[in-house]
Amino acid sequence: MEMEGASGSHNRSYRPAEGEGEEGENTKEHMYHAIHKVPCGDGPYVRAKHAQLVEKDPEAAIVWFWKAINGGDRVESALKDMAVVMKQVDRSEEAIEAIKSFRNRCPSQAQDSIDNVLLDLYKKCGKMEEQIALLKQKLRQIYEGKMFNGRPTKTARSHGKKFQVSVKQETARILGSLSWAYMQMSNFMAAEVIYRKAQMIDADSNKACNLAYCLIKQSRYDEARSLLEQVSSGGYPGWEDPKIKIRAESLMTELDAVQPPCFLQDLPGMDLEDDFVNGLDRLIAEWGPPRSKRLPIFEQLTPFRDDDEGESPDVDKS
Repeated sequence: MEMEGASGSHNRSYRPAEGEGEEGENTKEHMYHAIHKVPCGDGPYVRAKHAQLVEKDPEAAIVWFWKAINGGDRVESALKDMAVVMKQVDRSEEAIEAIKSFRNRCPSQAQDSIDNVLLDLYKKCGKMEEQIALLKQKLRQIYEGKMFNGRPTKTARSHGKKFQVSVKQETARILGSLSWAYMQMSNFMAAEVIYRKAQMIDADSNKACNLAYCLIKQSRYDEARSLLEQVSSGGYPGWEDPKIKIRAESLMTELDAVQPPCFLQDLPGMDLEDDFVNGLDRLIAEWGPPRSKRLPIFEQLTPFRDDDEGESPDVDKS
């Protein structure tokens, strides 16, 4: 894969105006880099970050990121940052090929974070099979003790804040992502099994909602309703998140559309079908004792389980 050419129009000055004296200049330059979060230096990577963060010119940033990668200037950061920018401008397929071609130039301790960028790109492109394969590979690394380069935790970053992630938390996260990928492929049985394993490790409301969705798709309405009620009542961490509340309410509405609440399922007279009305007429004519009759439509919606439904699908746990 060849580097894109850089035109002279992108070789602009990005340094702040000089201050009076060396001390004033250093102060202004420090403030400039702190405000714009642009690293110090004068190489192609710094120019790429300036184009990305200051000029807001993603195409120019990609050009300079390519120069940084081919010139050996902070290759790991350049490759990951370029992939992020490419994703923003709908060049995710190109970003995938770039990572595959140049990740061998990055150190071994950087491969895990590069995998995470690649997974995000697979998700963006709808490449579910590739995503599943990579997630299984990461699970295998955990099993072999290779995750986090053998350390029990790693430092992660989100929204500019650093925090520690344990192997246990990372395992649950990967299982959740694997379940989501199976869910996108409409393999709801496999997704359910893996979501349950993820919940056993590190339960939260988001995975509980996704598990409820899998159950709904398998017509296991009572189990789904019970799970959603637990989420709404604060039974899982993260239930107070407004997005989770909206998600749970949406799933409950979807559930109500296919199955009425249990206290309504056995009430007669909910729908005046011809067979039901004729049956009532015969009962009245014969002066027989009244008896409850479940309507056919509700019989069809009653949850049921096959004898072998409790068996887990054959899912690769590697």
